[in-house]
Amino acid sequence: MTATRRADMFTADGRPSDDDPREHGPRLGDERTTMVESLRRQRLTLEMKCADLDAEAMARRAVEPSTMSLLGLVRHLAEIERATFRVMLAGQDAPRLFCTPTDRDGDFNGAVADPQVVAEAWEAWRSEVAFAERFVADAPSLDVLGDDPLNQHGSGGGPMSLREALMGMIEEYARHMGHVDLLRERIDGRLGQ
Repeated sequence: MTATRRADMFTADGRPSDDDPREHGPRLGDERTTMVESLRRQRLTLEMKCADLDAEAMARRAVEPSTMSLLGLVRHLAEIERATFRVMLAGQDAPRLFCTPTDRDGDFNGAVADPQVVAEAWEAWRSEVAFAERFVADAPSLDVLGDDPLNQHGSGGGPMSLREALMGMIEEYARHMGHVDLLRERIDGRLGQ
C-alpha cells in the first residue's frame, strides 16, 4: 500500500468497510501471529490516515507550541522502527535517520512542506518496516534478545526480548495513531472508523 492509496476507511457511519485492508488479516493466531497482525494494522492506519495529502498538509503542525505533524510522525516512527529492530535487536551500527545529538527532535523539526522531504520520509519508513518484518519473520522465537543498555526501549537497562519489543512497538504506534486521528481531522475534517 502506498501513502497515496486511499482505502475506504472514511465511512459515513464509522463502521468497518469491506474495502479496509486492516479488516482482513489473520485471526485466532498464536502469539507471534497476533502481535504481527496488530502491528500490521497500526502501520496500515498510519498510511491510510496520510493518504491523498500533499506536502503542505503532511507538514502542517498541530497547535503551538507543538511541532507534531503527520510528516513528523512518519519520520519519528521510522526512527523508532530503526532503533528497535535494526539497532537494538539486530545489533547493527546504523545511524539515526533524522535526529542528531544537536537536534534530538530532528524527526519533527525537519518535517517541512517539501515533496522531496515527504518522499524521503516514506522511503525511510518503508525501508525500516520491511527490515523489521523480515527480522521478525526470520527470528526463531519471540525470545530472541536485543541489548538495551541505556533503557531507551523500556527494558530497565539490559536485555529485551523480541516479544517485549513487539509489544512496545504496538504501544508506540497506538499512542501516535490518536495523534494521527486528530491531525487528519484538523486538516480536512475526515474521521476514520
